[in-house]
Amino acid sequence: MKSAIVYLGHSNTYTMRLFSILFLIIVFTGSSFAQRFAHITDQLPGGEYENIHVKKLDDDPLTTTYLIWVKETVREHHHSEHTEVVYVFEGEGLMTLGEQEQKIGPGDYVFVPKGTLHSVQVLSEEPMKVMSIQTPQFDGSDRIFSDQ
Repeated sequence: MKSAIVYLGHSNTYTMRLFSILFLIIVFTGSSFAQRFAHITDQLPGGEYENIHVKKLDDDPLTTTYLIWVKETVREHHHSEHTEVVYVFEGEGLMTLGEQEQKIGPGDYVFVPKGTLHSVQVLSEEPMKVMSIQTPQFDGSDRIFSDQ
């Protein structure tokens, strides 16, 4: 199974915000449901959390979008029926995708084909803040951990 880490490099705040806005427009204008705009970069997790905090932004039958904060790690897992796209807003980490490892940080985009093992180890002192887009609609049950 092919997997890819697409490295877009690090960019200044203006470029990152512009890319974020364009990314959201592309993602959300394909929906046949009511559309919504959100300023993602200023959103906070809204309370204390141990390692991972997940905030669902939107979903419909074709896709589910989450904003996720990770302090330490995301355990190795795969999705047998879902493709995942990850966009990094804050923090740095070591992303393992299949047999590949890549340091990722703000402005980076990662495409995770269904069935591909993936995990993240946070390298920065600050948590990673990422947008995760799952397709089709994701209810959490298709997260299969390697150690189970």
